[in-house]
Order: sequence, then C-alpha cells, then structure tokens
Amino acid sequence: MADTLLEIKGLHAGVADKEILKGLDLTVRKGEVHVILGPNGSGKSTLMNVIMGHPKYTVSGGSIAFEGGDITALPTFERARKGLFLSFQTPEEIPGITVENMLRTARQAITGKRERIFAFRKELKATMEELQMDPSYAERYLNVGFSGGEKKRNEILQLLMLKPKLALLDETDSGLDVDAVQIVSNGVRTFHNEDNACLIITHNTRILDKLKVDKVHVLLGGRIVEEGGPELVGVINREGFTHLQQKA
Repeated sequence: MADTLLEIKGLHAGVADKEILKGLDLTVRKGEVHVILGPNGSGKSTLMNVIMGHPKYTVSGGSIAFEGGDITALPTFERARKGLFLSFQTPEEIPGITVENMLRTARQAITGKRERIFAFRKELKATMEELQMDPSYAERYLNVGFSGGEKKRNEILQLLMLKPKLALLDETDSGLDVDAVQIVSNGVRTFHNEDNACLIITHNTRILDKLKVDKVHVLLGGRIVEEGGPELVGVINREGFTHLQQKA
C-alpha cells in the first residue's frame, strides 16, 4: 500500500548464535502511532536496533521494507537518510562534537542541502526553548555532563530538528520525573503528523497520554503474541504479562 512506511515479514534476528526475534511481522503506516509492550528480555530493544541496522545484530530470516524498498541489508546511515530515526534508551556521550554541529551535519547529510547557519541556529534555539532546554547547551559536547533528563530531551530535540519519517522511540521516557515526561510527550506530539509515524517502547505509559495510539503490540519471547487498540495498554497495566505467557 502507498501509505505503508515499515513492513516487517517473518523477521528472525539475534546476536552471534542467540536468536532473539523469532518470526516477527509488523506493519506501520503513515499517520500511525504504534506501541510495543513486553517484559524485560522479550526482544523490544533488539527489534528497534535491527530495524535501524545496528551491526551487532544479524538477520537470519525474513525481511524489512521501508516505503516499499527492501532495507534488510542496508547500513545504518542509509536507513537514516531514508527517514528512520532511533531515540536511544541510554543516549551515548560524544566528546568533541557539539549538539549544534551534530544536528546541522546530520540534517545536511539527510537532505543533501547546505544549512544556512543563522537560520539553523534560530530554529534550533526556538526548538530548545520549546523543550525547556537552555539554548547554551547547543554549544556543549553531545550529552557530555548532561543529566538523564537532559539527555532524553536532547533525543527529542534531534527528532524535531531532523524530521524523520519514522521515529523509533526506545523507552525515551524512562527515568524521567512527571514534568519531564510531559515535556517529552509534548515534543513527540509536536513531531507526529499524518505523513510520519511513531513506534514506541515504553514501561511508563504516561508518555502516551497526549498521543492518539493506533495499535498496541505485546512482544514475548521474540514474538508478537497479542495485538489490539489503545485499550490493550490498560489491560496490561492492570493484569501484567503473565496471562499471555502461554502464547510465547
């Protein structure tokens, strides 16, 4: 279908000789918000990394298509250029590269167009203020000396500045207080529109409060064992995953 962004069929993947994903199917269309739920060790972060092409993981079966083209064997940077974005569960610190330089260089690599520095800085400052980030952080090395909450806001800053087609958010809300969750949630809502999509992993479903969730998937033992609408989030919050273990 023309509006399909991501289509995963029969995906088997893992690390070295350990298979973690065991035949997974998933379709995400433009305008949709999908949520992946599951206990620790179920394969959620592996799925995000495999979609993004992390070299640590090996695909042993199945395929990943983005906008109708097979990206199963593409390197990470080519997937990013096509419009995929991964917000890390634990963002890395990168000394020597400022937030501004990273973002400007990344956007030029994606668009193929040279960024006008003054216009870019104006947009960056406005976006940082929207996320209640001190604009001076643009001149600091990426995530170096940032608190956990500042690192997560910086991930959303990247999301808003790079404007990907598909946002993969791996527990972007973890470790945040109530106010920070609201700021991050507002940032994701600002990003999302009818032409892009979000695939979200979360243990703290407060980030979903301001988003219209279209589909919820429960991942257990490397397989999607249950799917439904936003009501499934409430079921899992009340009952946990135990009642689904027999499906794994």
